[in-house]
Amino acid sequence: MKSTVKVAGSDEVVKSCKKLCGIYHKVLEELADGDVIREKETERSACFTGHRDLSESERSLSERLYALLEKLVIEDGITDFYAGGAVGFDTVAEKCVLRLREKYPQVKLHLVLPCSNEEQTKNWTANQKYEFRLILTRADSVEYTSTHQFRGCMGVRNARLVVHATEYCICYHDPTRKSGTSQTIGFAEKKGLKVINLFKGED
Repeated sequence: MKSTVKVAGSDEVVKSCKKLCGIYHKVLEELADGDVIREKETERSACFTGHRDLSESERSLSERLYALLEKLVIEDGITDFYAGGAVGFDTVAEKCVLRLREKYPQVKLHLVLPCSNEEQTKNWTANQKYEFRLILTRADSVEYTSTHQFRGCMGVRNARLVVHATEYCICYHDPTRKSGTSQTIGFAEKKGLKVINLFKGED
């Protein structure tokens, strides 16, 4: 399946960094004002956010997540899912969406990535890189919020995920931890998305 690739920002490092910081603050303002422009007015979508380390087996989490996503597709008409391409929960979610797409062709997986593939995966294991490449080739679209890694690029990615979502933020979040996941949930709550937390079997 062909995927579309978008790169946000300038090719020059300094200009790109400044521009993306501006994008980040603009997104926060939009979320606070509730004035987010939807790229597709008819799209019903959800985003994912979650920890890299899981407190349960991937198989167990995958089964619960797949059941939830299928319910959202059938009962709520959710068709587009946005994920950040990280290891852990993101990878589980992306694989669930691809599996779901085999049964429901209207379903789409969109990746919103924080920087180049090489920089994002430089400390990953060989197996994690392999899974990432497979998911990347099967995604319906790929958007890079930066051409390079810089302090705050993950936050820009997190905000962008929430901008794309129209209905739900599906997360795997331990409320005792401060992380990028809690930041994304905060963005989602500001926008008024329904937050569904799958951590430790929570509905």
